Amino acid sequence: MNTTTEQITIDSVLLEVPDATAASAFYTAAFGLGDRLRFRATEAPTSGFRGYILSLVVSQPSTVDSLIGTALEAGATTVKPAKKSFWGYGGVIQAPDGALWKIATSAKKDSGPVTREVDDVVVLLGVDNVKATKQFYVDRGLTVAKSFGSKYVEFDAPASAIKLALYGRRAAAKDAGVPEEGSGSHRVAIISNAGPFADPDGFAWETI
Repeated sequence: MNTTTEQITIDSVLLEVPDATAASAFYTAAFGLGDRLRFRATEAPTSGFRGYILSLVVSQPSTVDSLIGTALEAGATTVKPAKKSFWGYGGVIQAPDGALWKIATSAKKDSGPVTREVDDVVVLLGVDNVKATKQFYVDRGLTVAKSFGSKYVEFDAPASAIKLALYGRRAAAKDAGVPEEGSGSHRVAIISNAGPFADPDGFAWETI
């Protein structure tokens, strides 16, 4: 139980990758997210869907296309080509290290010049029980910003911080465009001021 009044903030996401130097080079070329991403070399077994998606929320379709374009040029593969949907415009790519990235905007048309500005970085966890995991994080001191029953939860975060959201595992896999089956290491850790712990689905939180 978090008993302090300090707001919990996610400072960065640590990706466990086969080659930390290669991963750093890829993400610098692909997205340019700076110190919001960290890397640690690992050979931990993993297969299939790792249970999470990293999402970049941007302001317009041309930004989506620009970020996906540089990611593909740097070595990513397409999982879901960028296209318009009821919710806006977006696509999903897989990085060389295996992480899934969704780049999306709620806008369906450009409203200004092309930029590469990222409005929000979101860690979307696909969990077995959304309500139970939501309560776990509330007990840890996080504040719910949006909640749609057992379907989706988004937690409050300062403007500069990385956001956390929850989906059911099946829904998250469907959103990413991959089969939901997977096993082994998640190969990701969330770096925050909340102290080290693991959530009910085994997602690790670490301190800097």
